Amino acid sequence: MKRSGVKAALAVGVAGLVLSGCGLFKTHSDVATVDLVRIMANWPKSENYMNQIQADAFAIETSKAPESQKNRERAELQQRYAQYQREITNDITNAANQVAMQQKFKMVVTRQGIGYGGVDITSDVEKILNIQEKATPSP
Repeated sequence: MKRSGVKAALAVGVAGLVLSGCGLFKTHSDVATVDLVRIMANWPKSENYMNQIQADAFAIETSKAPESQKNRERAELQQRYAQYQREITNDITNAANQVAMQQKFKMVVTRQGIGYGGVDITSDVEKILNIQEKATPSP
C-alpha cells in the first residue's frame, strides 16, 4: 500500500473512532464523585450536630431519672438524630446537584460507593457548603 493510502486509511479509522463515540477523545466525564467521609470530617455543621447528640446521649445515660423517662428521652434523641441526618443529606445533595448542573455532569455518586473513576467534585461541594478542609481522612 502506498504511503498516501496508509495515511488515508489511518485518517478514516481515527474519524470512525471519534464519530462512533468510543470515548477516546472525550474530554469531560459524565460521572462525578463526592467524598462524604471528607465532607463530614471537615463540616462544622455535621461536627456540631454529632457533638450535641453525643452530649445529650451521655446526659440521658448518666441521669438519675426513672427508666421510663430515659426511654422517652432516648426516643426523642433518636428522632432528632434522624432529622439532623436528613438535613445534612439534603444540604449535601443540593450542593452536589448545583455543581453537577454547573459542570454538566449526568450523574453524581459517592466516592465510598465506587472503586475508581469519575471526576471528584468534593472540593466544589465543600465551597458551596462553606467548608474549609481540616483533614482528609484516608479511605
